[in-house]
Amino acid sequence: MKLSYGWVVVGAGMLLTCVGIGSMLSLAVFLQPIATDTGWSRSGISMAATLDFLFMGAASFFWGALSDRLGTRVVVLSGSVLLGTGLIAASRATTLLEFQLLFGVLIGVAIGSYYAPMMAAATAWLEHRRSLAAALVSAGMGIGSMTISPLAAWLLNSFDWRSAMLTIGAATWAVLIPASVLVRPPPRAAHGSEAASPPADTDYPLTGSQALLTPQFAALALTHFACCAAHSGPLFHMVSYVAFCGVPALLAVSVFSLAGLSGLGGRITLGLIADRIGAKPTLVAGLLVQALAISAYLFVGALGEFYALSVMFGLAYGGVMPLYAVLVSDSFGPRIMGTTFGAVSMFANLGMALGPWAGGYVFDTYGSYAWLYIGSFSAGLGAVLVSLTFRPPRFPPPRRQVSLQPA
Repeated sequence: MKLSYGWVVVGAGMLLTCVGIGSMLSLAVFLQPIATDTGWSRSGISMAATLDFLFMGAASFFWGALSDRLGTRVVVLSGSVLLGTGLIAASRATTLLEFQLLFGVLIGVAIGSYYAPMMAAATAWLEHRRSLAAALVSAGMGIGSMTISPLAAWLLNSFDWRSAMLTIGAATWAVLIPASVLVRPPPRAAHGSEAASPPADTDYPLTGSQALLTPQFAALALTHFACCAAHSGPLFHMVSYVAFCGVPALLAVSVFSLAGLSGLGGRITLGLIADRIGAKPTLVAGLLVQALAISAYLFVGALGEFYALSVMFGLAYGGVMPLYAVLVSDSFGPRIMGTTFGAVSMFANLGMALGPWAGGYVFDTYGSYAWLYIGSFSAGLGAVLVSLTFRPPRFPPPRRQVSLQPA
């Protein structure tokens, strides 16, 4: 019965990442209304998203290490309070700098409390279903883009952007604070007895600081960085790009939502495939498809083509995301999962930070998004190449005491 509660923790993780990531990515829908109302540049507004990813990355390492010490519930509860505060405060911002600090820094720190700690908690609860648990928690990110963004677009039809953002901020408090309370420590962490201690302490002897110095960590971190650098720009500027190509605004949002829905399917599909053939080959294949999908944006322009490409792109970028958590858990064990995956997520968010700013800069400079997709395609190929270098660590077998038996 205790193990069954792990699915409640997974559900809470899905909800937290859904609303958290979805609220942050909804800035893509707010981008044009904010620019029109305030006169702020697109690159300036997009800088808030860049700051989001930068501070989310740094905070992921902090929150992940803190969850290893204090538990996941206190971490995600603190993040939920901060997230609602950041959204409401950003909706009242009167200058671009104030908006960048509130939406970029405060919300980024808040969302950093969700992904790595909840991945660690979910995989610890469901050890024999780690790929599925990681895929479901990660799926919340895809659900977020296909739910919060349409909600933002619907609110913008009736209210100005400030009222719409304030409403979303209040809703995050109402939904995420109760969800945070549902998170409990896994049975071994709760009991703390020697009998309940996981064998991972001998199977994975490294400390957190030692793990961060291994070549395996470097390969995972660099792959995740390049992967996120590749898809963050096309993802964040998808609504603006599709609208720039002549598609009506609401239909442009639907293209973005379809990518999120496909990302949800990709997480589950690639998670199941990884259980059969392994996480590494699945990751390499997914990264290659992602790079090809990004390059295809240079050659499409009609709504139907955008829908088809959103499916391909979503399946690829969404499907590879939970595989990093599986590889980290397999490489370093659950005992330091919060620290190690938090550090990997920090590099991933550095990559995510490049895309929104780069896309805004490219458009403001050239009046086109072409160079964004060329650069993103190059980063995607880099991720494929780095992922091929990953090798799981090999630890010496633990010493076993041999009892002598009389002849």
